[in-house]
Amino acid sequence: MSTSLKIAIKLTGTSKGSLEELIGDLEDFLRQRDLEEWGKDDVRVLRFRKIAGETVKNLSETRDLRYLKALKFPERPEVVANWLLTLCHQATFLLHRQIEALKKKHEQEGGFTENLYKARVNYRNQNSELWK
Repeated sequence: MSTSLKIAIKLTGTSKGSLEELIGDLEDFLRQRDLEEWGKDDVRVLRFRKIAGETVKNLSETRDLRYLKALKFPERPEVVANWLLTLCHQATFLLHRQIEALKKKHEQEGGFTENLYKARVNYRNQNSELWK
């Protein structure tokens, strides 16, 4: 059974909202410890984004999860928090695009219930002699 577009939009929105809460928590973590939050154009953030892109590309091409074991993860709290912030921002950006695409698909194709109704009406019209 497939998920309806309406439910998919809601669940994707919930995922995005959860990540946005995590972003707030990470920002609080940095602020409460007087650690620096790096801007999106900081060279360190740009490096994180490049590594994340390469990782996704590698995993999508090879499907080899051993690649993850070779990654070097940061140890300093400031670096870890900013690394996670970068990943969360990337994910929320992608989820936003996914929600917009789902809304457009719903607008163009209709929802599950609407399509069921159309199919039912089609069936009744094609088999009208049964309904007399």
